[in-house]
Amino acid sequence: MKKILFSLVILAFAGNVSAQTDANVKKPSIALKISAFDFTTARAIQVNTLGAVLNNKSWEKLSNSSKSIGVQYFKGVTPKTDFMVNLDFASLSYPFYASSLIQRTRGTASGATTEDFYAAADAGLNFKMLSDDHKVVPYLSASIGVGKFRSSYMAYAPVGAGIQIKANHGSFINILSTFRAEMSSLTKTHFNHGVSYSMPLKLKEKKPVVLPPPPPPADTDNDGVIDANDKCPTVAGLAKYAGCPIPDTDKDGINDEQDKCPTVAGLSRYNGCPIPDTDKDGVNDEVDACPTEAGINANHGCPDVQPILTQAASNLKFAIGKSYLSVKQLANLDAVVAVLAKYSNVSLAIGGHTDNTGAEKLNSKLSINRASVAAKYLIKKGVDTKRITTSGFGFANPAADNKTKEGRAQNRRAELTAVYN
Repeated sequence: MKKILFSLVILAFAGNVSAQTDANVKKPSIALKISAFDFTTARAIQVNTLGAVLNNKSWEKLSNSSKSIGVQYFKGVTPKTDFMVNLDFASLSYPFYASSLIQRTRGTASGATTEDFYAAADAGLNFKMLSDDHKVVPYLSASIGVGKFRSSYMAYAPVGAGIQIKANHGSFINILSTFRAEMSSLTKTHFNHGVSYSMPLKLKEKKPVVLPPPPPPADTDNDGVIDANDKCPTVAGLAKYAGCPIPDTDKDGINDEQDKCPTVAGLSRYNGCPIPDTDKDGVNDEVDACPTEAGINANHGCPDVQPILTQAASNLKFAIGKSYLSVKQLANLDAVVAVLAKYSNVSLAIGGHTDNTGAEKLNSKLSINRASVAAKYLIKKGVDTKRITTSGFGFANPAADNKTKEGRAQNRRAELTAVYN
């Protein structure tokens, strides 16, 4: 074990002293890493074969693997070779064994039965297919390392492949998967799949910006007020008006002597005042179809009719498998007729819905029929068919929980939505 540790130190030293100064050689960087340990798949490959594991799909799911966090150190050796140190920390039950031929038996000496702290360190080289000035760089990795679980040490040799993705300011995203082979009697062969984000330890220093000396005071309009104090530097004015000929406080192009709203920008046709908004609804009177009645922009300044439609639709509930409504239920739609008669720019979208009882195809047709029932009543009452659209949604958009009788009753409905034109 001492030889393994000594080898790690020698490899780390070699990676540092051999680095070049080439512009494409990676600068010293530190990375945060998340990864997962997979002992199950590696063991399955040993006992059977890789082909058998792939054919039987008997690999371990990533969600069932032991998660870990860690840090990495990178430093370029050549433009296509990086030295890497990798540290992993996890809480797991290490399934060590004396021989790769011995199956793990829960509760025996061949594997830990409770989780404990596990730490692993390895150092090695990444052999890149391209230099770092490329956006995506595939590479191969080879290292030696040692792990510690409780009082036991396990040596391993990681080999694998990864992808380096270029980020900003010398940072990289690394996706690396390694097979950690046995190098000691207690080592359990395993995979480690991880992703990390590296940042250079020292960013490139920015050169200080040297500002040119300020120019001498200028008076472009020769009005005796220097430009630094002149609010109208290209137009001759008076000192008492800060270099402007006549003050215009609200900057609307109408001087204060003629502006009836000197502190609020406006238009000349309103004597310098803004376009009026009599009902204070945010829609000015020039485009407000209801200038004395507060409304919404979508309805051209007229009131929002959606609450009326929603109230009218609250009683449009259907029996199981049915698409008809009672006379009393349909009478609620008279309020909708009145709204559409008052606001000719408003159209109506009717959506039919069902609960989740029965087949999807039957519910789709049933929902369309339910929307049509409401539409036919409105058309009979004089609403133009061009102002109505119907849609059936089946049970795709429940308004309540379909698991309860009450919820299903709420879902057997027709909804009315205002379409503002």
